[in-house]
Amino acid sequence: MAISQAVLATVFGILGNIISFFVCLAPIPTFIRIYKRKSSEGYQSVPYVISLFSAMLWLYYAMIKKDAMMLITINSFAFVVQIVYISLYFFYAPKKEKILTVKFVLFVDVFAFGLIFLLTYFLTHGNKRVQVLGYICMVFALSVFVAPLGIIRKVIKTKSAEFMPFGLSFFLTLSAIMWFFYGLLLKDKNIALPNVLGFIFGVLQMILFVIYKKPGTKVLEPSVIKLQDISEHVVDVVRLSSMVCNSQMRTLVPQDSADMEDTIDRDEKIKGDIEKIKDNKEAFLISKN
Repeated sequence: MAISQAVLATVFGILGNIISFFVCLAPIPTFIRIYKRKSSEGYQSVPYVISLFSAMLWLYYAMIKKDAMMLITINSFAFVVQIVYISLYFFYAPKKEKILTVKFVLFVDVFAFGLIFLLTYFLTHGNKRVQVLGYICMVFALSVFVAPLGIIRKVIKTKSAEFMPFGLSFFLTLSAIMWFFYGLLLKDKNIALPNVLGFIFGVLQMILFVIYKKPGTKVLEPSVIKLQDISEHVVDVVRLSSMVCNSQMRTLVPQDSADMEDTIDRDEKIKGDIEKIKDNKEAFLISKN
């Protein structure tokens, strides 16, 4: 029994929804850190504002297309999630970042989307509206998928994959595959084509991650100073310090009476021995003469 294209499109749409659902939740650790720090300083609101704009565009496109329910479900979820992210960011952002976030939201999500909505709604009709809006969505999606070029360039330049999370690249690649087949089965190039580029860049990022996952670090060793020399100097210093400390402790640490008497007796004995040596020496000289 052959499976119809509509059923396959639904299956790939559901899989795309599941994967994209987890991709949408990827920034949660970031906002946990923001909540613990009580500040969003050091982070930017741009990715969330752009993601909100993308969700609004695809929602608008799916609603006028009328046969893309899977786009409606995931982009409705993304729309809500991005609003939550932006709200949390705004709540913990410094005053300067709050002003920038408001300006960016007004320019992109209100003005830009409003302009697209008005132009496509009043100046186009029927299939023409779907076609024009589809082109807009496709161009925007392509520009989003091209964004990782900066990260790819940085990884190649630094020969380090620390800037490229493998998990996110992997799930974005899976998401691109699912949405490509969803668009292909619906015969919608506006959905399929951008995900071809997304798949290519996703695979490229994973390949670079495998290549540079263990960045080579070259530790420069000083050529003049050797470890053995350092250890010998350390030993000499320790010995010298211990001798100095012992000599100082003899004069600084108070002694009890018994120890003092023993010390006096030893000193008297030493003096006596010295006197005997002197007397013997004098006697030897007299006898010789």
